Amino acid sequence: MGKGFYLSKALVVTCVVVASAAVATIITLSVVYAQEKSKNEGTTTAGPITTASPPPPPTTPSTPMEPWQRYRLPDSLTPSSYNVTLCTNDTDLILIHSNKLNLTKFDGHHAKLTGLNGAAAPPLKRTWLEVPTQYLVVQLKSPLKAGSTYELFTEFVGELADDLGGFYRSEYMEDGVKKIVATTQMQPTDARKAFPCFDEPAMKAVFHMTLLHPHGTVALSNAERQGGPVNVTLDGMDVVQTSFAPTEIMSTYLLAFVVCDFTFIDIKTLDNKDIRIWARKKAIAEGQGDYALEKTGPILSFFEKYYNSSYPLAKSDQIALPDFSAGAMENWGLITYRETALLYNPNVSSNGDQEWVATVISHELAHMWFGNLVTMKWWNDLWLNEGFATYVSYLGADKAEPTWNMKDLIVLNEIIGVMGVDALASSHPLSSKEEDVLKPEDISQLFDSITYSKGAAVLRMLSEFITEDVFSKGLHTYLEEFKYQNTVYTDLWKHLQMAVDKAGVPLPYSVEEIMNRWILQMGFPVVTIDSKTGKISQKHFLLDPDSVVDRPSPFGYEWFVPVTWIKTGGDEQQYWLQHKEATNTNMMLGPDDWLVANIKMKGFYRVNYDLENWERLLSKLSSKHQDIPETNRAQIIDDAFNLARAKMVDTTLALRTTKFLDKEREYMPWETTRRNLNYFILMFDRSEVYGPMQAYIKKQVTPLFNHFKDLTANWTKIPDNHTDQYNQVNAISMACSTGVPGCKELTTGWFREWMANPEANNPNLKSTVYCSAIAAGGVEEWDFAWSMFKKATIASEAEKLMYALSCTKQPWLLNRYLEYCLDPEKIRKQDATFTITYIAANSVGQSLAWDFIRSNWDHIFNDYGGGSFSFGRLIDGVTKRFSSEFEYKQLLQFKEDNAGHFGSASASLEQALERTKANINWVEMNKKQVLDWFTTEASSSPV
Repeated sequence: MGKGFYLSKALVVTCVVVASAAVATIITLSVVYAQEKSKNEGTTTAGPITTASPPPPPTTPSTPMEPWQRYRLPDSLTPSSYNVTLCTNDTDLILIHSNKLNLTKFDGHHAKLTGLNGAAAPPLKRTWLEVPTQYLVVQLKSPLKAGSTYELFTEFVGELADDLGGFYRSEYMEDGVKKIVATTQMQPTDARKAFPCFDEPAMKAVFHMTLLHPHGTVALSNAERQGGPVNVTLDGMDVVQTSFAPTEIMSTYLLAFVVCDFTFIDIKTLDNKDIRIWARKKAIAEGQGDYALEKTGPILSFFEKYYNSSYPLAKSDQIALPDFSAGAMENWGLITYRETALLYNPNVSSNGDQEWVATVISHELAHMWFGNLVTMKWWNDLWLNEGFATYVSYLGADKAEPTWNMKDLIVLNEIIGVMGVDALASSHPLSSKEEDVLKPEDISQLFDSITYSKGAAVLRMLSEFITEDVFSKGLHTYLEEFKYQNTVYTDLWKHLQMAVDKAGVPLPYSVEEIMNRWILQMGFPVVTIDSKTGKISQKHFLLDPDSVVDRPSPFGYEWFVPVTWIKTGGDEQQYWLQHKEATNTNMMLGPDDWLVANIKMKGFYRVNYDLENWERLLSKLSSKHQDIPETNRAQIIDDAFNLARAKMVDTTLALRTTKFLDKEREYMPWETTRRNLNYFILMFDRSEVYGPMQAYIKKQVTPLFNHFKDLTANWTKIPDNHTDQYNQVNAISMACSTGVPGCKELTTGWFREWMANPEANNPNLKSTVYCSAIAAGGVEEWDFAWSMFKKATIASEAEKLMYALSCTKQPWLLNRYLEYCLDPEKIRKQDATFTITYIAANSVGQSLAWDFIRSNWDHIFNDYGGGSFSFGRLIDGVTKRFSSEFEYKQLLQFKEDNAGHFGSASASLEQALERTKANINWVEMNKKQVLDWFTTEASSSPV
C-alpha cells in the first residue's frame, strides 16, 4: 500500500430474525484523521498510529460450493437499517462484506454476537475473512431463532489511503499548506472498504451516522445534521462529534461522508429545501461555486416537474473534491464531484467547462429519483441507471441554458462516439444476465460508453417515438410504485406501456418487445434505403465486416426500427421497419427529389442509400446545404465515413461528403468531420498520405478560419452563439495544425502574451492556443506551462494545461512527462491515465506511451486501480493508432504477458485487438485511393 494512516472503527449489527430491523452505528470514523492532521502540523497525538497487516487467509479450506465462495450474498439476511439486520429465515451462517479491514478478535473470533430482549445468542463456531469474495464469515453452532433479536459487534482498523475508493484521503496545497480531506467513493463495491456491510444495491437500509472529527473541520453526510456539534474527548483527544438524522432507506453505494475544512454558499428552494455548494475556501471566495448554485435550483425544479414528483430529501449538498476518480457521484443528499465538474470561473473557464458543469449537475440530480429513490436490483441493469441519467441530463441542461442547443448536442457528445464502440464484434448488450456480472471487476467493467451513451441513445429514441410527454408520465407511475425499492428493466417497460396505452400512441409491438431488441442484443442496424424501388432492409452493422460475431442473439440481430425521413425538404414521416426487408413506396423518389433518413439522429442506427440518392445528397450539400437540417448534415458525413470503413460504400464517397465544408459555418458538421478525419490522421500521419491530406484540410478550413476572424473583429471578440464558440476553436486548431497562414503566429503570439501576463487570454481558446504554442516551441514554453500547471488553483485551467503539455514534439519532454505520471506529487492519481492517453494521442508520443505502459503495467495496475473506471480508457487511448501486424503482435504479447492483470480494462483490450485487425485491413485496402483523392483535391484549386 502507498502511504496512509489508519482508522479504528467499531460496528454493531443487530439481527432481527424474520421481522423487524437492525443497526450499525458508525462512530469514530474520522478519529485518526485528527491524528494525521496533527502529524502534518508537527505535533504529537494521543495514541499510536497502527499499521494494518494484510487480511489473514481463510483458516479452513473452502470448496467452490460453499456460500462464502460465491460473490453474491445469500438471501438469508437483508438489512433494514444500520445498526440492524433483518433475517428472512433461520440461518446458522452470517456473511457480511468486508474488504481491506483488519478486524479485532474477541476470544479468537472476528465478531461478538449477543442476544437482545431476552434472546440467547447461539455460540460462534468459527469466523474468518474470505479474501477472494470479500466476506467476513460467521458460522454459528446453532441457527438464529425466528422472532428474536441479536447484535453483531465488530471492531476494526482500516487504512485511510489515497486510492480514491471507499473511505479515502485527498490532499491539496493551499497557500503553501498541505490540507487533507477525508471523503468517500462507495460505488460500486467499496462501501465494504469503509465498514462491514451488506454491499449490494438491493440490500437497502437506513443509516444512522455519527462522525467524530477534529476541531476546525466540518463533517458532512447524506442527511441533515441532528442538533449542533458536540465537543467530546476520545482517547485523550478533544474532538467534535456530529450526528446526522437517519437517512432514507437506500443502498450502501450511495452512502457518503466527508471531513474537511471547506466552506459553502447556499440558497433555499421555494419549498424551503437547502441547496449548498461546498469547496475549498479559496474557490468559494473566488466565486467558483456561484454558477453551480445558480443552476442547481432550476434543474431540480425541472426534474420535479418532469417526474411529477417532489425532491425526496430535505437538502442537497454538492461538494467539489481535489481528488476524485469519477466525474461525480450521486450520493443521496451529498453529491461528490471532481472540481472540474462543479466549479466554474467565467474569467478562466471555457464555455466547454461551463457546459460540462451544467450537464454533470443535471446528470447527478436526475439520479436523486432515478437510481436513488428507485434503484436497480443488480449491477447487470446499470445501463438503466446511468443511461437514463445521461439522456435526461441534456433535458435538464437545456432547461438551465435554453440557448445552447443541448438537445441536439447529445448527438455529438454521446451518440456518434458510442456507435464506433457498438459496431465492434467485441461489444456487449446493454443488459447482461445477473450470473454474468458477479465479481467487483465484472461490475467495474460495465461503467463504459455502452452503459452511459448507448443507454442514453436508446432511451432518447424510445422517448421520441412514444413522445416525451408520454415517456415522463410513465416515469411518474414507475417512481410512485417502486419508490425506496429495487427494480429490473421490465418494470420500467410495464409503466411506459401503461402510459402508451392511456395516451393511445400507435406502436407495432409492445414497448417491451420493441426495446428488448435494443437492450438484450449488442450492436445496432444499418438501414439501407433504395429510393428507386422503395425497398428498405436492415443488417447488423460492423465496422469490420470480416469480424466474427460469436455472441449469440435471441433476436438474430434484427431490430424493430423507427425509421424517420424527409423527402426534398417536406414534412418528417415515420415508418416502422419490422423485418429484415420491407417495401415502402412513399420512399421512392422522382427525378428531382432527394431523401434523408433518421431525422436529427433520433434513432440508434446508421443509414445507407442507393448510389443515385447519395449523389443527389452530395449535390444538395454542394448547392444549398442549409436545406438539409444541421444535425443531418453531420449524420450524412458520419454515416458515410463509417459505411466506408465497413466496406459498404467507397471511401472516396465518404471523403466527398466533406467538399461542401468550404461553405459550411455550423459546428456539428465540422466537428463530425474533424473526428472522422482524425481517424485518417491516426492511420496515415506516419506515411506519405499525410502531406496531401493536410493540404486538403487546409484548403477546406481556410474559409472557416477567415469567417471567425471577421466575426470576432480580428480575434478581439467572443462569438455570441454557444456552438459558434466551439467552432471557432475548431477553426483555429485545424488551421494551425495544417499551416494556414497567420495561424501559428496568432497562437504563439497569444502564448507569449500569456507568459508575460497570465491573465491575458480568451478562456475558450486556451486549450488550442496552449497546445499549438507548446507544439511549435521547446523546453522554455513547456517548463513555463508546467510551472503554471503546478500553480493553478482552478481545476479546469489545470486540466487544459495538463492536456497542452502533451502536445510538445520533443520526445525527451514527453518521456519526462510520462515519468511524472507515476509521481502523485506531480500528477494526481485521478489524472494519471488521462495524461498518458493525451501523450499517446500525439504522433511523437504514441510509441513512447505504449513502451511506458508495457514497462510499468504492474505498477500502474496495482497502484492506480485496475478496477477504476478510467482504466479501460487507458488501453483504448494508447492503442488507437495501431494499424500494422507488428503492433497487433505486440498487443497480443502484452495480453499474454499480463494475463489476469487487466481488471476493468479486459473488454477494452479485446476491443483494441479487434480494432487493430480492422485498421490493418482498412489501411491495406484504402491507402492508395485515399492518397490519390487527397492529392487531386488538394491541388484542384489551391488556396
